Amino acid sequence: MKKNRKFIIAVIVLGVIAIALILTNSKSTFKRVLSDFAVDDTSNVTKIFMSDKNNNNLTLTRVQKGKWMVSNKYPGSKANIELLLGTMLRLQVKETVPKAALENVIRDLAVIAVKVEIYQWKYRISLFDIVHLFPHEKLTKVYYVGGPIQSNQGSYMIMEHSSVPFVVYLPGLRGFVTPIYSPIEKYWRDYSIFKKTIQQIESVRMEFPSDPANSFEIKNNQNMNLRFISLANNQPVPVFDTLKVMNFLASFRNINFEAILNDLEQHRKDSILATTPYCIISVTDTSHTTQSIKTYRRGAAPGEVDDFGNAAPYDLDRLFALVNDGKDFTLIQYFVFDKILRPMSFFVRTQEPKKK
Repeated sequence: MKKNRKFIIAVIVLGVIAIALILTNSKSTFKRVLSDFAVDDTSNVTKIFMSDKNNNNLTLTRVQKGKWMVSNKYPGSKANIELLLGTMLRLQVKETVPKAALENVIRDLAVIAVKVEIYQWKYRISLFDIVHLFPHEKLTKVYYVGGPIQSNQGSYMIMEHSSVPFVVYLPGLRGFVTPIYSPIEKYWRDYSIFKKTIQQIESVRMEFPSDPANSFEIKNNQNMNLRFISLANNQPVPVFDTLKVMNFLASFRNINFEAILNDLEQHRKDSILATTPYCIISVTDTSHTTQSIKTYRRGAAPGEVDDFGNAAPYDLDRLFALVNDGKDFTLIQYFVFDKILRPMSFFVRTQEPKKK
């Protein structure tokens, strides 16, 4: 009888301990889920959706290794998307929000937070990290990114369906992660205009509407058989600087714009586009696809002078450009474009008069 009683007592004690352990682990797991903002493996992230209360939203979709699309419309910026993925990988929780600030933080999150949905490639069956069966795209995390804390050394974040916000930071970053989670399309786009090697270029046409005598076309037949044609008379130019032409064609490998100005007031944009283009650049690749842009002079800033101290008639550093089949109004830099904004006189050798 005594043995049975001891056995029963032992069972009860072990049961109480087991229940306590289960409750403790459950609470720990629950707390971990509420603060589990970091993505453990960004290599299998397939899609990221972000939106805010101002009707800004976008989807970043991985189309192949290292290449992303923005809202299925534009190539994505490799550098900016890698920054976002690196941030998602390294996020850490600094602390919970103090009770005194909790109500204000939750209210602010409801108004200004950016919603983030992360989709990853997962397997329905995964055994011992060896056997992987039934792959599918899965929504793995949904959280909201709010504004910075008072010290600007962290951001408020909260998981979906949670009432427990946290202060989250990125180790090594002297600042806060809020700006990295932007739902505005233009910040995620690839700013490239031309990305062609010499071998990919079939022809380049340079039109200077205000100076037709300097307009020309270069035909790159079979990648090295160059023809230089004056557009003023549509006749081949027999003598030109081959080395300069090759350097010119090589410069189309990496030509980017500086900023997207689609939000510029319509009347200002219309006024600029009504002027005569400075230069129209058309590049045709070996698949016979032509990409054209129009550039326009930009007015000089008050007091801007040229190298001789004279009042500058136009901005000496930047131009406007209409790119992507006229869909985007952009700002470009002479620093980038000077190597391709070449007139025909740059390539054609002038013949010196014969000596008597």
